[in-house]
Amino acid sequence: MRLCVFCGSSDGARPLYREAATALGRSFAESGIELVYGGGKVGLMGAVADGVLAAGGRVTGIIPQALVEKETAHLGLTELRVVASMHERKALMADLADGFVALPGGLGTFEEMFEVWTWAQLGYHRKPLAVFNAGGFFDGLLSFLDSVVQEGFVREPHRAMLIVGTEPADLVARIRAYEPPRVIKWVKAEER
Repeated sequence: MRLCVFCGSSDGARPLYREAATALGRSFAESGIELVYGGGKVGLMGAVADGVLAAGGRVTGIIPQALVEKETAHLGLTELRVVASMHERKALMADLADGFVALPGGLGTFEEMFEVWTWAQLGYHRKPLAVFNAGGFFDGLLSFLDSVVQEGFVREPHRAMLIVGTEPADLVARIRAYEPPRVIKWVKAEER
């Protein structure tokens, strides 16, 4: 199994984020899961990759040429692929992955997470998506998502697609056990 991780290229404000990223990486390797990620050696990106590598696992990094120096490409990976654009990076990560995990991060992390979630909602793939809620980082977002369901913009089965966990081993087990919903995105008005 290969899991793609979306996360920050910085460490964030609390040391626990980096510790959580490293622990998740170790858990991947110990579970025989290969990591696919954005290819940087800095921030949480570097921490999760280093966690996998330190535990003897395999890591594929995918980074656009324009970010090789800005994100300081990780040269110690099992495989590093340099691509032409962010679009190519995201498409290749999605193609290589059997599922996705978001760790704390910024705008890029959220954009990537919501994109693959939207693809799943539309039926473009049936891969699991999880958030590793280290230190309660995603609590506000999760509360907001619940309100979006209440307001009628997201159906409950689509909200339930998002796996949430705070312990690496439990998160990995829940990803492996994931079953996509059988609910279609659109329904006729009279079926509501």
